[in-house]
Amino acid sequence: MSTNYKLSVNQENNFDFNESDLKNLDEIQLSNNKFHVLKESKPYSVEVVSTDLASKKYTVKVNNSVYEVAIANELDQLITAMGIEKGRTKIVNAIKAPMPGLILEINVSVGQEVKENDPLLILEAMKMENSFLSPRDGIIKSIAVEKGNAVEKGQLLIEFE
Repeated sequence: MSTNYKLSVNQENNFDFNESDLKNLDEIQLSNNKFHVLKESKPYSVEVVSTDLASKKYTVKVNNSVYEVAIANELDQLITAMGIEKGRTKIVNAIKAPMPGLILEINVSVGQEVKENDPLLILEAMKMENSFLSPRDGIIKSIAVEKGNAVEKGQLLIEFE
């Protein structure tokens, strides 16, 4: 069984490609990143200029024209079809109370730069202390509560710039 790939060139042109197509390619490797390719009796000089293996993106020069090529295997295609994007995370711009409670401690101030997992505040709810850590690196834009405030579920606590 042959693995199928989708190639996107310059985010405009899309091609289907499989392992048998690759096996039928008439190419000679000249160096680590340079190749001589024959396709339908036409010669092509191909150079892989840069690679980003994590995102499966490559910059390729073919006969002195530069192309950005993205390669998606069957798993990548399935993930995309499911509406999930690899490597993407939701940017959290606000911390809201997940339940009613009492603000016991605030560990940051407006304008303060925080790193991911820095402690922001402590909310007491149902006789338990819940520590809120920063979900990302950022700067505190506003603090909507004070120590000792009672808060409702969904109430804004801290906002990021």
